[in-house]
Amino acid sequence: MTKEKLRIAVLVSKAAFQFIQGVQPSDYVVPQEVTDAGFQICADELGSIVEGHDVKKLTFHGGVAGIAEKLSTSVKDGLNTESDLQTRRQEIYGINKFTESEQRGFWIFVWEALQDMTLMILGVCAFVSLIVGIATEGWPIGAHDGLGIVASILLVVLVTATSDYRQSLQFKDLDKEKKKIVIQVTRNGYRQKMSIYDLLPGDIVHLSIGDQVPADGLFVSGFSVLIDESSLTGESEPIMVTAENPFLLSGTKVQDGSGKMMVTTVGMRTQWGKLMATLSEGGDDETPLQVKLNGVATIIGKIGLFFAVVTFAVMMQGLFSHKLSEGTHWSWTGDDARQMLEFFAVAVTIVVVAVPEGLPLAVTLSLAFAMKKMMNDKALVRHLAACETMGSATNICSDKTGTLTTNRMTVVKSCICMNVKEVSKPSEASSLFSDLPESAKKLLLQSIFNNTGGDVVVNKEGKHEILGTPTDTALLEFGLSLGGNFQTERQASKLVKVEPFNSTKKRMGVILELPEGGLRAHTKGASEIVLASCEKVINTNGEIVPLDEASINHLEVTIKQFACEALRTLCLAYVELENGFSPQNPIPVSGYTCIGIVGIKDPVRPGVKESVAICRSAGITVRMVTGDNINTAKAIARECGILTDDGIAIEGPEFREKNQEELLSLIPKIQVMARSSPLDKHTLVKHLRTTFDEVVAVTGDGTNDAPALHEADIGLAMGIAGTEVAKESADVLILDDNFSTIVTVAKWGRSVYINIQKFVQFQLTVNIVALIVNFSSACLTGSAPLTAVQLLWVNMIMDTLGALALATEPPNDDLMKRPPVGKRQNFITNVMWRNILGQSLYQFTVIWLLQAKGTAMFGLDGPDAHVILNTLIFNTFVFCQVFNEISSREMEEINVFKGILDNYVFVGVLSSTVLFQIIIVEFLGKFASTAPLTLAQWFITVFVGFLGMPIAVGLKKIPV
Repeated sequence: MTKEKLRIAVLVSKAAFQFIQGVQPSDYVVPQEVTDAGFQICADELGSIVEGHDVKKLTFHGGVAGIAEKLSTSVKDGLNTESDLQTRRQEIYGINKFTESEQRGFWIFVWEALQDMTLMILGVCAFVSLIVGIATEGWPIGAHDGLGIVASILLVVLVTATSDYRQSLQFKDLDKEKKKIVIQVTRNGYRQKMSIYDLLPGDIVHLSIGDQVPADGLFVSGFSVLIDESSLTGESEPIMVTAENPFLLSGTKVQDGSGKMMVTTVGMRTQWGKLMATLSEGGDDETPLQVKLNGVATIIGKIGLFFAVVTFAVMMQGLFSHKLSEGTHWSWTGDDARQMLEFFAVAVTIVVVAVPEGLPLAVTLSLAFAMKKMMNDKALVRHLAACETMGSATNICSDKTGTLTTNRMTVVKSCICMNVKEVSKPSEASSLFSDLPESAKKLLLQSIFNNTGGDVVVNKEGKHEILGTPTDTALLEFGLSLGGNFQTERQASKLVKVEPFNSTKKRMGVILELPEGGLRAHTKGASEIVLASCEKVINTNGEIVPLDEASINHLEVTIKQFACEALRTLCLAYVELENGFSPQNPIPVSGYTCIGIVGIKDPVRPGVKESVAICRSAGITVRMVTGDNINTAKAIARECGILTDDGIAIEGPEFREKNQEELLSLIPKIQVMARSSPLDKHTLVKHLRTTFDEVVAVTGDGTNDAPALHEADIGLAMGIAGTEVAKESADVLILDDNFSTIVTVAKWGRSVYINIQKFVQFQLTVNIVALIVNFSSACLTGSAPLTAVQLLWVNMIMDTLGALALATEPPNDDLMKRPPVGKRQNFITNVMWRNILGQSLYQFTVIWLLQAKGTAMFGLDGPDAHVILNTLIFNTFVFCQVFNEISSREMEEINVFKGILDNYVFVGVLSSTVLFQIIIVEFLGKFASTAPLTLAQWFITVFVGFLGMPIAVGLKKIPV
């Protein structure tokens, strides 16, 4: 719906501007405040030019150069922020930030918590109880019951509101992290990285494949810039941006090419900003587990409602029978009204206890806790569901570069002019260069410094800094070590056309107009692909000779040797374009002369091998999908422990040729896919999910990875190397691009799932016992042993406090020593049912025994005997839950105390529960319908609760 609203709004906006364009632009009058600030065009005029794609107005203002002059900026050097125009520029044109919805205050959450229907009914009960009590017994004695319920309701509301408020603050912080985007900008004459929020009109922004356009602006220069406007307009066809159609809109994405844009409009003045102002931001959808547990809660709630109605009916029947036997059934007193009100309050409270609203709360708490902790572990969760889904992952399809390796590349070997040499040290590079023929030197440096998406700039300190992809950076560093000068080489020739590298072509190309006249094409890319397009080679004497069989064999052996040493290989080549070239045509793909081959070292990240081994022991298969040469891929995969003796390494083209039957037997064995295209990755993931019913996590960093990230159960985008398109397609951002962090995400995913299971086990035990005790007691004795206030306290222990304690357990290493949770596995397992039913039986037996024989066992007599007995039952019941909460920390392990002190939330909740229980029993007698207990009575009730722990141990030994 949001996309459709955006599309309609954009189309209406465009239609309006096209209508306006039908009128000739009149003489534009610059507002006085704009002139006084030192500019010659206002923000509204700039907005109308770009948003309306108004070529006439653009021409009227002198084109891009004219707009730049009026904005007091330079298309070459960008803004000069050292001048005093900076503050005035912000005042006139605004800043690049969108207006955010106001953070909801704490009292809003209190109000929402008060909207709970059962609490509202209890509130009415409390009010009536107050009126009747004060009327019959006077103040303050008659107000005790009503005020007790009111106090309990307020406590529940405050705890719930505080929990929800803290979560909202946490999600707000995480949302800010999601929106942190850094782009490259030319300012003060040098290229630098900058947050999109610091952009101002007049800034010169560098765009490349996968970038999101950060503001409205005008195209300055570039090659083959294709813009995907589907996020704005819903149109799937990309738009070609050129000097004739220079308009760029905020929120759109660069699908191909690279270029520079001048920012004209920022923040809420952009079309994206205006549209966002009309739409309310939606939150995350419910996760699958939340949906499932909401269903469970509904069923249990209905069962609770049935028990509540029957309990109320039985107690009312008991009262009526009593009055009938006494012959007072026609005479009803205030005490009778209060008693009926108490029956109703107990019935309503049974519903409150029965409805496990703590289930969805536990999921949210656990996810929020996990998200916060994962942020500290360098993983930013974009979609809540990914947390729990990652716990079920059975496959990880990982990129190589930057994920398994460090992404810090250096050229360590080369084969230039057919000579293989080590070049890892500056002295070795200098030696190589001095041995090269002059013509080969010139071609090599021209290829390195012109056929690149990188840049060598001077930073604030006056030092050279290399910007670009790791591969480009490695080559530029190699070129500089050879003694080359980047700026000199770039100025010597004119770029006519650039075809940026993409994972489909696996090559990059440029066309140069040479200073002596003529055109030359340079290409670089996957060695075997570029070598296959070569017909000639530069020999050791610098002569251009045909590429015969011996030369091809030599180069192929070199490529294989480099690859087997885990080096990434690139081939550099060129071709003279003697017949001319039209920029509208693609760069040639044949007839090249091979300059040489370079071997680039990208070391494996520390800890990757251990992480892969952890995945294997956890039942997770790791597969490497890369665009690299198969020998390089196999060498790296073996080093990482991914490729085993019984595994298969296959190339993308071979994979594509397999039929359905062959794929069925092949896919389970594939551990490495080399020379893969984005479609290969997508196909592999799709087969794993649909044919083999696997839960698949996929890593990606490029625009072309988006389809596979969308197809996967969990998309993991690289936070450092990833493009904005990849990040938006992902569920989790790996902020340090490290495979070990992915394993941490899997561990947290499992922790979330297990923690919620622990809580459900604990809560269902309390539910079952509370329901059966109150129902059976009402049926057999005509009254309930637990009052409304006591049941509300129990409800808080098992819902909010229980969720806080059990849903925030940090993960342990043992989680990765068990298989993943099956996609179709029942959430409430046989192990959980064993523990729930065993504990419920013990607790019910104890409480029923106390109710039936407690007076005699404790020697109770006198007028307070009934109140003391009910207090003993209440205290025993609560301490049964306290010790069951500890037992629930592990569903199968005997040692439940391991790491308990490390979880300060659990210790805090448990301590608070015990402290409040002491206060309720000892000091809130009238309000809570309790009586102070002796030390012996305290010891016995606590000991009975503690006995639940050895019983839990015995239950865990029963096989299921």
